[in-house]
Amino acid sequence: MKRKQRTEILISGSQALAKSLAEEIEQKYSVSIIQEPKNGLVMLKARETAQKSLFNLGEVLVTECKVRVEGKIGIGIVKGHHPILAYHLAVIDAAILGNLPETKIWADILESEKQNIEEQRKANNEAILKTKVSFETMDVQ
Repeated sequence: MKRKQRTEILISGSQALAKSLAEEIEQKYSVSIIQEPKNGLVMLKARETAQKSLFNLGEVLVTECKVRVEGKIGIGIVKGHHPILAYHLAVIDAAILGNLPETKIWADILESEKQNIEEQRKANNEAILKTKVSFETMDVQ
């Protein structure tokens, strides 16, 4: 599983999952913090559709953290002010980059969480569609 997909699952899913995976690594390995979780701004770029040119839409507040586990540096970045989640993401990233034995079963856990996220989104979409109004109900004679 690629880093982007893994991070999206950990951010969109239950934060208890990210916490439990990070704590599993913390219990067995030494985690050194390179950069404490801190806020920063990231430029959000968008592509204008008519001329296909890039422009800066604005800035987004992010929380970022860097840690080292078994010599591998992990990075956690999350939109908004979420220092604990950024730390957990960094620990998980470092563990996966270090190919630690505990990470072997994480793919199945993350896939299961991905299915849960998709089911929740589907249920939300169905709830929204129930409120959709159809304007094509006028009788034409």
